[in-house]
Amino acid sequence: MPSVAFYTLGCKVNFYDTEAIWQLFKNEGYEQVDFEEPADVYLINTCTVTNTGDKKSRQMIRRAVRRNPEAIVAVTGCYAQTSPGEILDIPGVDLVIGNQDRDQIMTHVNHIQQSRQPVNAVRNIMKTREFEELEVPGFADRTRAFLKIQDGCNNFCTFCIIPWSRGLSRSRDPQSIVKQAHQMVEAGYQEFVLTGIHTGGYGDDLDNYRLSDLLWELDKVDGLERVRISSIEASQIDDRLLEVLGSSSKMCRHLHIPLQAGHNDVLKAMRRKYTTEEYFTKMEMIRKAMPDVGITTDVIVGFPGETDDMFRAGYDFMKAVNYSEMHVFPYSKRTGTPAARMTNQIDEEIKNARVQELIDLSEEMQLAYAKRFVGQTLSVIAERSAKDAPGRDVQHGFTDNYLQVFFGGDDSLQGQLCQVKITEAGVNECRGELVRVGGGSLQPSAR
Repeated sequence: MPSVAFYTLGCKVNFYDTEAIWQLFKNEGYEQVDFEEPADVYLINTCTVTNTGDKKSRQMIRRAVRRNPEAIVAVTGCYAQTSPGEILDIPGVDLVIGNQDRDQIMTHVNHIQQSRQPVNAVRNIMKTREFEELEVPGFADRTRAFLKIQDGCNNFCTFCIIPWSRGLSRSRDPQSIVKQAHQMVEAGYQEFVLTGIHTGGYGDDLDNYRLSDLLWELDKVDGLERVRISSIEASQIDDRLLEVLGSSSKMCRHLHIPLQAGHNDVLKAMRRKYTTEEYFTKMEMIRKAMPDVGITTDVIVGFPGETDDMFRAGYDFMKAVNYSEMHVFPYSKRTGTPAARMTNQIDEEIKNARVQELIDLSEEMQLAYAKRFVGQTLSVIAERSAKDAPGRDVQHGFTDNYLQVFFGGDDSLQGQLCQVKITEAGVNECRGELVRVGGGSLQPSAR
């Protein structure tokens, strides 16, 4: 039986795409082996969001070539899309295919096995207007299914290379999504994470069909307990979306809404499509529609031109928004983006000091948010057992509002909806006691 090994870098969308590519190999009779083992084919799904992503991608490609010089080494993903020439210059690479035409991978692999001639199958993705349909019937992680609904981005933020590697925004056909949702429920999944490069932009290229319409469709899927949106922009939250967030019992009380910077001058330099005032108003609207919602965010620290006063104002703004967690990144130059060419770059030491301040603030807000739920009983889907005190069975999973909870119970609970009373709050993890197994929300704010 021929074997294939995968290595995936980057975001959730890449992991979804790798799973889809594995199905193509599986259908041709391949078995999957660990990347560190000898394989007939190695496929590296690359990331290019930072220069470091490019570097790590090249390292993994070279590692595959060393592992088995006779193997076919195939490279896909964002770095493959933007820099196919750089990748083909690495001795031992056989196939470069970008973020489209991946349904043709097996044809290329079979052809290369005969000819042993390297193939560059990358086309100009900016001309692509159709969502690439790739089948994913299931995931190794049994409790949460990723459902890719969109690809590409129209935003062209000054720090970001992604529109050039993923193309313009393309929405998946709603019927295809609902069909896969039913398949996932039949396979035993109770929670879906809707994912894409610019998930909230779903429907921008469809006639009179928005993300809110899709959410109502998924609300009707029997057996589906939870729908989680992986990320959404503040500018995409409208009245129709707020209505479904507030009315559907399946919508998770957790939204990831990137801020990136807490000062209008920096937002403008980043080419973001909102002001801090508009952003704050949207947060208030969400909390009114969905009480107790956990709002998480991304923040870039030390963007070119960010003065100490701007950072201070941003810090105060983030504190006022009162997130349940912040993902904080120092600004990193990405070759080929307008921000990398800006002259007023910030010193690394200043960046790192600011990052630490925001991490401390994030942990403070995380703990305060978690403490609000001590004594409440929340639903948790048990994901896997956790190593705890010897002789004790401990499970862990996430509440709908994204608190990570550890609680007593054996492995038979995995994949099941459990009602868990929160007994202790922590920054990254909470403790709880199993009340019962099954649905029937006990949340005071249940809708």
